[in-house]
Amino acid sequence: MASLGLNDVKTGKKILHNGDPWVITEADFIKPGKGQAFTRIRVRNLKDGRTTELTLKSSDSYEEANATDTDASFSYIEGTGDEREWVFMHSETFEQYRANLAAMGDAWKWLKGDEQCVITIFNETQIIAVQAPKFVELKIVETDPGVRGDTSGGGGKPATLETGAVVRVPLFVNQDETIKVDTRTGEYDSRVK
Repeated sequence: MASLGLNDVKTGKKILHNGDPWVITEADFIKPGKGQAFTRIRVRNLKDGRTTELTLKSSDSYEEANATDTDASFSYIEGTGDEREWVFMHSETFEQYRANLAAMGDAWKWLKGDEQCVITIFNETQIIAVQAPKFVELKIVETDPGVRGDTSGGGGKPATLETGAVVRVPLFVNQDETIKVDTRTGEYDSRVK
């Protein structure tokens, strides 16, 4: 693994800090009028999502983390409860990877099968983060019935989707309809015809 010094730390690079992989979200090189130059970086832990700020002097360095992002398709869920594991298959090598609930984050709410996701793999074996597709199409399994005359401007109602996720939908949307959901915000986007 490469060692990253003061001039090598850039936004998007992945580093090892206290044994965990972190991604640099901001990097500011600061050269004060008096004294030594330094770089202030904001980093996000890839395992648990915590963020912190670090300061690098010219003598400091970090090891580059062996974490890569790759495309994989969601195959199936194995197990029950908190012991569930989501199984993904790499799009080109057909290698299978397993993610636990911590690695899934909120992505589990949007996956029913065969979705293309971006997975972050640490040390070539462990999934530490899963990013669901930006938009998914899911069927509503439970919601209050729509009433004639309801319009989209008058608020909304909760709807339970086939994956168990609950989103707010306009009043005119009914049960058994398929809707498009923005997974980044968890909000209703449109009906699917």
